[in-house]
Parts: sequence; structure tokens; C-alpha cells
Amino acid sequence: MSKKDKVSDKTVAESLAVAKATQRPGQTKEQTKLIAQGIQKGIEHYKKQHKAKLREQDKQRKAKQKSSHQSTESSSHSNDSKNYSSLIPWALLVISWIGFIVYFLQTT
Repeated sequence: MSKKDKVSDKTVAESLAVAKATQRPGQTKEQTKLIAQGIQKGIEHYKKQHKAKLREQDKQRKAKQKSSHQSTESSSHSNDSKNYSSLIPWALLVISWIGFIVYFLQTT
């Protein structure tokens, strides 16, 4: 058996317990073992599907986080440019007043 084919002891125990719980009168031990193996395969299949579903959800969550992170970065860049654009009129006003003062001082 390879690592992937190895079934956990818990799964084997669960499948055997379910098979014994549903055992009919006159059913042989071999029949019960076969039922337990079928249940075990069902449990393994369910676990594989569940893991695949969780992986897909994780990928979607990561993609969502990545897109929201990128939109946050782009909005922060636009906020930076908005901050500079709101400073430009004030800077021009201050520069013009300094220019007027310098001109006035030179003419007098």
C-alpha cells in the first residue's frame, strides 16, 4: 500500500461500526466485512469531495482577497493623487503671494 491508499484507522472503525449496526440476522461475518468496505469507500469518497470543495472555497477566498487588496492599492494611489491635486491650488496661492511681496519690496 502506498501512502495515498492508506486508510485511517478511524475510517475503518467507523465503517465497521456502521456495518455492524445495520447487520441483519443470519448475515455472515464476510458479508459484514464487504458492507464495511463499501461504507469505508463511501466515507473516503465523501472526504475527497469535501477536501476538494474546501480547496475551491479557499482559492475563491484568496482570489477575492487579492482583488480587494489590489483595488485598495489602486484607491490609495488615487487618494494620493487627489491629495496632491488639492494641494496644488494652495501652493500656487502661496507662491503668488510670495511673488507679490517680493515685487512690492523691490519697487519700494
